[in-house]
Parts: sequence; structure tokens; C-alpha cells
Amino acid sequence: MASVGIRGVKKQFGSVQIIHGVDIDIADEEFVVLVGPSGCGKSTLLRMIAGLEQISGGEISIGGTVVNSLPPKERDIAMVFQNYALYPHMTVYDNMAFSMKLRDAGKTEIDSRVQQAAEILSLKPYLDRYPRQLSGGQRQRVAMGRAIVRDPKVFLFDEPLSNLDAKLRVQMRTEIKALHQRLRTTSIYVTHDQVEAMTMADRIVVMHDGVVEQIGSPLELYDFPANQFVAGFIGSPAMNFLPGTLRRAAGTAWVDSAGGVRLPLPPIAGGRDGQPVVYGIRPEHLTLDAAGVAAAVSVVEPTGADTFVYAEIGGVPICATFDERHEFHPGEPIALAPRLDAVHLFDAATGTKVAASA
Repeated sequence: MASVGIRGVKKQFGSVQIIHGVDIDIADEEFVVLVGPSGCGKSTLLRMIAGLEQISGGEISIGGTVVNSLPPKERDIAMVFQNYALYPHMTVYDNMAFSMKLRDAGKTEIDSRVQQAAEILSLKPYLDRYPRQLSGGQRQRVAMGRAIVRDPKVFLFDEPLSNLDAKLRVQMRTEIKALHQRLRTTSIYVTHDQVEAMTMADRIVVMHDGVVEQIGSPLELYDFPANQFVAGFIGSPAMNFLPGTLRRAAGTAWVDSAGGVRLPLPPIAGGRDGQPVVYGIRPEHLTLDAAGVAAAVSVVEPTGADTFVYAEIGGVPICATFDERHEFHPGEPIALAPRLDAVHLFDAATGTKVAASA
């Protein structure tokens, strides 16, 4: 096991810059998730850590050793891919043992490692089967077993659950988290699914257009997003954003939004009078209140545990979630009150969070 250091790492293909000087410190035994939309550079960064892509600038270290010039096999990492990458002509046992056979490990050691990994992953009944005889979840377990057998310093996961159905994804992410808690191997996991990131990570690295937007624990990013991009990316359903103008008078502050709507702000709200801003509020922080902001219901989605209500405030679409049972109908007028201590204010031009006043 080892720490991973990423210092000023850049990547370009020809004249196109993909990664713009990324800095991340990953502690020994930590589970870090790189998350962001397609094309943000997260998989490219993972492949550079693995040695599958050359870096254009900066430095990557594993366990304190700079690995820029080392080939993948000398970095002591194990990678789990989206498409499993299993050998179809080999049994589960042989797939898991293959890397150790390449190292000329002894038969007893190989068998011990494979049996141990199979026990951890509940694969013992399938060791004599071929990949075509397994379900998608079982194949992904074999891919993870192959990584465990190597006993690497670092596990790298490249969107390993993307090919699985929704129910199996939930099961497998629980299994991967439990596996990490048992093995305590430093792990770097790439996904575009923010729910995976929130439920699995010790820390999340949010990337966008080749730069790191914010690094923090799941709840840090959820409760204290650094900018509008992070606020909108982390959380499901996503945070509501209502553009407007910040106003101040008589010691109070509010936002004038579309359609003449006045959105309340807490007393500590920062920003200057007349500043163009974006008012952010999460769906679960809107409550029904006769004195709240007028809204018109568009769509109602009952999920069982919660009800998602899509509505419009001043013509701007928003979402509110309720765990109580309500009867809402399209076109029905309702009044929604934002929880003031949960309001986020962003600068409309830069997307950065407007700091609270002292």
C-alpha cells in the first residue's frame, strides 16, 4: 500500500490541452473518486497514473517514488476496467492466476492467493467456469479478484460498474466499498455517476474541462460547494438555480428573480447590491409554506420514499422533494419556502460562491 502524489500534471494531444496542471495528494489506504462529466479528463488522468498514457508535464509518485518513466508493470498497480478484460478461453481460476504466472510465482503461492481472493469475493463455486458462463456482476468480481491476487500498492478502477444494470450497480458498489474496508489498499476510482462517488469515496475530486474544481469529503462537497459547477454536479436531484439580482435595503438582503419573484436570503448573505447572482437551493431544502414563493406544479414523480415535484418559479423550472405524502396535480399553484441556512449564492459571471458577510 502507498500514497499517490500528483503534481502539476498536464496532458495534451497535439495542440489540444486535455489536463491543465492537476494537483492531488492521495493518502495511504484512502479511497478517492475522480468524478466529472464525459470529457473532463478523469479517465486520462487515471491512465497516466497507471502508465498507459505518457504525461506531458508534471510528476506522479507512488509510495514516494516518481514513476513518470516507469512502465505499467513496474508501478505495482492493478487496474479494473469497465469491460472486465477477461480472457474468454481461460477459466475463472486461470484468469485470476494469470498475472502471478507471468511473474513465475510458485504454484503453492498462486493457489493460496487465488483461493483467498475467491473466498473474499464469493467466487469459489465458479473457479472452473469460463467468463461466458458468468453474469456481468460475477465477471466484474473476477476482474477484481485478478487485481487482489496481485496484492498491489494501488487499485485503479475505470468506471467498473458502467456495464451493469441499476440494481447490480448498487450491489457492486457496496461490495467494492466493503472490499476496500477489508483490504485497506489505496484506491482511485473513476466514474461519471455522482451517486457512486458520494456513496463510496473517502474524498471526491470533482473535475471539469481538465481542471480540478474541488476536493473534499462527500458531505463537504454537498454542503459547501466551491462553485456553481460543483453545486450542480453533486446531488440528485440536482440543486435548483434561479438567476437574479442581489438587493440590499434596511439591513436585509434578497434576490430579485424572473417574473418579479423575490427570493429571501439569510442575514449573513454576502455580495453587493445590484450584483448579478445565481440563487441556489437543493430540492430537499424547499418546504410547503403559505408565506413562501409562488410556484406552479408541472410534473409529479412519486418514488415511494419521496415525491419529486417539478414546478416553475417565475418561469424558471425547479424541483422540490418531499418525504411526506402529498396530492399534487399539474398546473396546481403551491408556495415554497427555501430553508435560509441552506441557500447558496453564486456570482453569475464567474460561477464562484459569494462569500458570506462577516
